[in-house]
Amino acid sequence: THWKHGGIVGVLGYGSGIIGRYSDLPDEFPGVEHFHTVRVNQPSGWFYTTKALRDLCAIWDEHGSGVLNVHGSTGDMVFLGTTTDQLEPCFAALTAKGWDLGGSGSAMRTPSCCVGKARCEYACYDTMDLCYQATQNFQFDMHRPSFPYKYKIKCSGCPNDCVAAVARADMSVIGVWKDDIRIDQSAVAAYAGGDLKPRAGGTPYAKLDVKADVTDLCPTACMSYDGKKLTIDNKNCNHCMH
Repeated sequence: THWKHGGIVGVLGYGSGIIGRYSDLPDEFPGVEHFHTVRVNQPSGWFYTTKALRDLCAIWDEHGSGVLNVHGSTGDMVFLGTTTDQLEPCFAALTAKGWDLGGSGSAMRTPSCCVGKARCEYACYDTMDLCYQATQNFQFDMHRPSFPYKYKIKCSGCPNDCVAAVARADMSVIGVWKDDIRIDQSAVAAYAGGDLKPRAGGTPYAKLDVKADVTDLCPTACMSYDGKKLTIDNKNCNHCMH
């Protein structure tokens, strides 16, 4: 393309976090002669306060194009488009508000995670804590690329893998339950008989066809239902979460 791409520019003391982009047609398009990208390390689980978002947007309005991406596939908030002379002032403004740059290039990339136990009943471990600890542990490798290629860690609290760790990471940390699955047979019978009572004022539950709607949909065929009892062959369960 017409973009010269690579680690041409950066901020003092860091070897990553800035993706340098220069146009090879500066005379023809002077407005985008420089269009560098700044990666900002996101909080675990992408939890922001409104004030934090306003601070970030104000910084980028002052020092860049105002266009940003929430979020890149790595996880970072991505500030799109600034000039070389604005990189250090932008970085100073970010650090003054407690933000740091994420990883880029042949480095440990910014670890990311799903919301985990903060919001999700399916989470089998504290994804946000692991993501935070990994981020702290790999600070040097994130900011000073020394690997032969990039490396990504993503943490999902359960096999639903809402953070796409399997598809997008080199190290995928997926939470699963311990031991055999516990089955409440009385609840199964209530669903099958249409006897499950809704919450006060709620819509009545329809009768559930356990075979058609549950066991026949099992991807490994490890579940069976004889009309009275639901059973699971645990050694063949792949923890699909469905």
